[in-house]
Amino acid sequence: MSPRSASVNEELRRRSRERLLLAALELVGERGYEATTLGDIADRAGSARGLVSYYFPGKRQLVQSAVHRLMHRTLEEALECEPRTDDGRERMARAIDAILGLAQDRPVLMRQHMAGLLQGEGFVQCPEQRRLSELLGETIARYGSGNVPSDYPMLRALLMGAVYAALVPGVPMPIPVLRSELFKRYGLHRELGVPHHPGAPGGVADTDLSRFFETDDRTADDDNSTDRDGSSATVRPGDDHPTLPTNA
Repeated sequence: MSPRSASVNEELRRRSRERLLLAALELVGERGYEATTLGDIADRAGSARGLVSYYFPGKRQLVQSAVHRLMHRTLEEALECEPRTDDGRERMARAIDAILGLAQDRPVLMRQHMAGLLQGEGFVQCPEQRRLSELLGETIARYGSGNVPSDYPMLRALLMGAVYAALVPGVPMPIPVLRSELFKRYGLHRELGVPHHPGAPGGVADTDLSRFFETDDRTADDDNSTDRDGSSATVRPGDDHPTLPTNA
């Protein structure tokens, strides 16, 4: 078998990172943050344990990136669901409902996320966080903001505050009350948006989060991947750990 090409290794690294993010969400959701180790996450992802430190400085950064992915993909789904619309007020309502829905469906993950944000480093600057920021910025712009640099941080703060209020142990505020206050703040009619209902029959959220992660080979139609220079490398089952760059 010829050595793997650069493009094959790039694809394997992408898939490994995706699997680690998915495994982090699943395990923290099942066991809680403290009971989940980086070794557990690597094992669930089917990745070498050394890969975790290559992609993420530590467990907090990995989990925060994973939750940011969950948030931005949930937000994308809400904004683009049928019937699709460019109406700024409807999109604002959908955004509010999506984030409040996460607080209700994923309390363990969202509570840990809020706690992690209060640590010294605050927001982890990662592709997932940047995409979430872009979506919220686009939402406030379409809503009609005349000053997005000022109005976006306020929207973010209000959503974070609502999530915090919904998750305070012992004294949580009801989601409908928080929704009403946020809708009032932005002058939205209560019929707008997608009022939250738990994600599955019986009041249980959908536990399958895999749709938010691209863990499959994007060139799966051709297991023998060919690089631009014409060289090829076969990726066999059980042999999909990427070769890391020599400066890693």
